[in-house]
Amino acid sequence: MSSKPDKKETHQANGAVPVDHLTSAAQGQLVEPSDFLGPAAVEAVVLESRANAKGVREDDALLENGSQSNESDDTSTHQSPEPASPLKETSFSIGLQVLFPFLLAGFGTVAAGMVLDIVQHWDVFKNVTNLFILVPALLGLKGNLEMTLASRLSTAANIGQMDTPKEFWKMITGNMALLLVQATVVGFLASIAAVVFGWIPDGHFSLYHAVLLCASSVATAFVASLFLGMIMIGVIIGSRKMGINPDNVATPIAASLGDLVTLALLSGISCGLYKDLESKFYVNPLVCSLFLALLPIWVFVARKDSATWEVLCSSWEPVVIAMAISSVGGLILDRTVSDPNFAGMAVFTPVINGVGGNLVAVQASRISTYLHMSGMPGESSKTAPWKCPSPCSTFCSSDVNSRSARVLFLLVVPGHLVFLYTISSMQGGHTTLTLIFVVFYMTAALLQVLILLYIADWMVHWMWNRDLDPDNFSIPYLTALGDLIGTGLLAVSFHILWLIGDRDSDVGD
Repeated sequence: MSSKPDKKETHQANGAVPVDHLTSAAQGQLVEPSDFLGPAAVEAVVLESRANAKGVREDDALLENGSQSNESDDTSTHQSPEPASPLKETSFSIGLQVLFPFLLAGFGTVAAGMVLDIVQHWDVFKNVTNLFILVPALLGLKGNLEMTLASRLSTAANIGQMDTPKEFWKMITGNMALLLVQATVVGFLASIAAVVFGWIPDGHFSLYHAVLLCASSVATAFVASLFLGMIMIGVIIGSRKMGINPDNVATPIAASLGDLVTLALLSGISCGLYKDLESKFYVNPLVCSLFLALLPIWVFVARKDSATWEVLCSSWEPVVIAMAISSVGGLILDRTVSDPNFAGMAVFTPVINGVGGNLVAVQASRISTYLHMSGMPGESSKTAPWKCPSPCSTFCSSDVNSRSARVLFLLVVPGHLVFLYTISSMQGGHTTLTLIFVVFYMTAALLQVLILLYIADWMVHWMWNRDLDPDNFSIPYLTALGDLIGTGLLAVSFHILWLIGDRDSDVGD
């Protein structure tokens, strides 16, 4: 007797079986409740069961709400609080974190400019002038490859993809192999572009010079990328341990040594190969063939990681197009520096291009990290609007990315003043730093960075909405545009200064 009512109440509470159609399991027939209980008892049981059912439904509703709350708590716990830290930065903290790497990178570009100012008078640069076309393309590797690597690893570190040793080493080996593949191929293509752009204006072609350009470009790109890639890994590890956002540090430091190391390697390697150009003609093809023969090894290593293999298969378009854009800037540099009246432009070209590229790379990396924290590429959300942004939304809104754009733009004038003073105090270049020269130079630098930051705001969101990872696609385009815009504006400034009579070119001789 006691077990049956309990069973009945349980079924009734769960809503599985109506109370007036309880089936006898023993007899296989319907049994009326009044057969074993009196009318009063039946009424009491029905009322109690209804109350119990209501209570259970209320409990179930509370449990359901609680489970939903727990699920939301679990989701917020899953997202890990660390990636949200870049979004809570103030303008002061952004500026403080960016300032030191920015100055360090700027002094690196100053040193590169001093080197270029010296080597432009070497025999190899005088006789093989196409090397000037290689300069922006190879210096642009820091944007095409090293700074893209820094952006990828910074994003991976911020969203917790490098927390375990296994994930860390998998990410490092795959990305380093990817970097070496890209450096070798881009170095080879850059040499071909230099030969073509050098042949078009004059119609002159030399096979010896073409092989020299190929060997110098491939060797420089490979060695520089290997060295700078290892430095990037150390910088990102150190930034995470010190609690610094790698997005603010990694890309400027990638450029701080990038220009100097790449230009020094290009000058040294090309000078050494030029000496053996006629006496040991086989050295140049041998050097080029050696680095190209190592390509299958790096492809095999990169293929082990699905993420890097996907990047390797899909990221050639921006890298190659960026190299071509930088080569056009190199053609402008070649035609301008070859004129003795504009020889002073050589020392300033790496500075203005490097500063613009560094600042826009920081902004692109920050926007990309911000979007990655809200979803995956291709997922439309309020963080990735489809429409083209207005200049006011890029620079004047309260958005975190607008705040960082203002901070980066405000660094242009004081940064360039420090770099110009450094060049002047070291008596570098061939141009006296007059007031009118500083005004024209600052105008070109401000206009360059203003254009780049606006393009970055549009380009990163545009790529995100089209299922393209901005870490792999945006920075090569932006730094290449920085080289082209910076070199073009600087050349225009020098021509205007020449036309209005500011023709002093004795400093540094």
